[in-house]
Amino acid sequence: MYWGFKMSGKRLMYKWGNRKKLLFLCIIFIVLIVSIIFILSKPSNTTIYVATNGSGDFNCDGSDDQIEINKALAYVAENPKFTTVHLEGPNTYVISDSIYIGNETILEGDSTAVIKLEDKADWPLEKPMITQMDSAGNHDINIKGFEIDGNHDKNNGKSRGKGYHNLIYFLNCENIQVHSVYMHDSHGDGLKVVKCSGVKFYNNRAYKLGHDVLYVIYSSNIEAWNNKITCRTNSGLRIYNTNHVKFYNNKIDSNGEGGAGIEIQKIGQSTAMNDIEIYNNLLYETNAAGIWITGYGPRYSKDSAKDILIHHNKFYKAGTSKGANWAGGIVLNGFQNTVIENNKFDGCYGAAIAHKQVSDEFSAPGSGYTTVVRNNIIINTQSSPAAGEGYAIYNQLKNTHSFILENNCLSGNVGGNYMGAYSTSDVKADSELAAKLNTNGSLDKDFPWNEAMCAGPQMSYEINESVVQTEQEEGFATSFKRVFSEFIRTLKRFFLSLSIQSEKVDNLKTALPLIASD
Repeated sequence: MYWGFKMSGKRLMYKWGNRKKLLFLCIIFIVLIVSIIFILSKPSNTTIYVATNGSGDFNCDGSDDQIEINKALAYVAENPKFTTVHLEGPNTYVISDSIYIGNETILEGDSTAVIKLEDKADWPLEKPMITQMDSAGNHDINIKGFEIDGNHDKNNGKSRGKGYHNLIYFLNCENIQVHSVYMHDSHGDGLKVVKCSGVKFYNNRAYKLGHDVLYVIYSSNIEAWNNKITCRTNSGLRIYNTNHVKFYNNKIDSNGEGGAGIEIQKIGQSTAMNDIEIYNNLLYETNAAGIWITGYGPRYSKDSAKDILIHHNKFYKAGTSKGANWAGGIVLNGFQNTVIENNKFDGCYGAAIAHKQVSDEFSAPGSGYTTVVRNNIIINTQSSPAAGEGYAIYNQLKNTHSFILENNCLSGNVGGNYMGAYSTSDVKADSELAAKLNTNGSLDKDFPWNEAMCAGPQMSYEINESVVQTEQEEGFATSFKRVFSEFIRTLKRFFLSLSIQSEKVDNLKTALPLIASD
């Protein structure tokens, strides 16, 4: 009996030991999970999710979806540990009012997430789909990754180009990024900014918007690159009384509609425009000029409108409109010492490069404007009913504007090489050289116009920044990491949703001042 009692005690002690080990392991596991959730909840990793299937922290139903999106953005604005609102796809978020974004906030989404304007939206002029929370201005805003549908055809009671249904609008804001967004079919601008600084617009795709794709007014420090744009109503990239600008590696065309590919516009003396660079772009079958530059209005100093640098761009059949007198490669007036170098102009309509006053409104004050054109290839310029007979260089403003032409290579311009201009150093290509000029790509490094032959975008057009997965099998470690990360994400979102649902966040609405669109 004593022996049996001893054995039973050992069994009890053994079972208790196992329970202590199990309890200890459970405690460690709970601590581990809580620690991971805490780490993932730090500001650098915090994201609020918006969905339509009930899986998000905020969930939409396909009607008035700006309500939930604005609640998510308001939550981020009021809680500094959060930085990002993510729209999950594949979903369409239909909005009947504006979306408002605050300071230091990222509004992002899957490429299959779509923000769409409702049918028959009776919105007033200058009411945008996405804008700032504070009418006085916001800063450090990042919009990326999703699609914006202006729903043009289901809102056909509005006129294009008048300020209806602009997709994104900011006033008095700083440090704005809009990238990797597909925007299309609107009545107004893609991104319109007024009195802003530090604007970056890149890796976007824009198709048939109702005004300019990027419209910048009274702003500074602007960059736009690697965008693919098809114009419909006005320009692809446009600046108005704006300085410190770089436009590069963009591809801009049109389908028989719209205006210039790139538009540079100055009026009066209030703003200097003397630091603008346009390079490595492809301007392809634009409706009017590939690039239109104009200074006009009250008299201003030439020092406030000078030194635009245009280089290493390719202009192909720019200016297809038969009725536009400003068709062509580059059309300009009212700027001093514009330098146009190492570009390739092939098959432009009317004239490859022209000094013109497009209308009485765009009359440049004073005289003595000079444009430097050097080391360009200008070939196959075609006749246009309104824009010219097919000249390489055309000066309609001989009394106020002049060209300095140096070492350009010319061939096959049906109207002749010059009208109102001349050069002693340009080269007229013979048949052998002309054949080389009509090839694509670079030639021998010693070829005098090799830089012009290499003109155009130097980067690939990657609209979606997400990395495409290969079809190779995952290793065990990679697979485990992916599954574990998804598990932690699910736990995090579960606890986050409990926290969010305990708070009441009001929808924010802000009326912004009107700015004319034309």
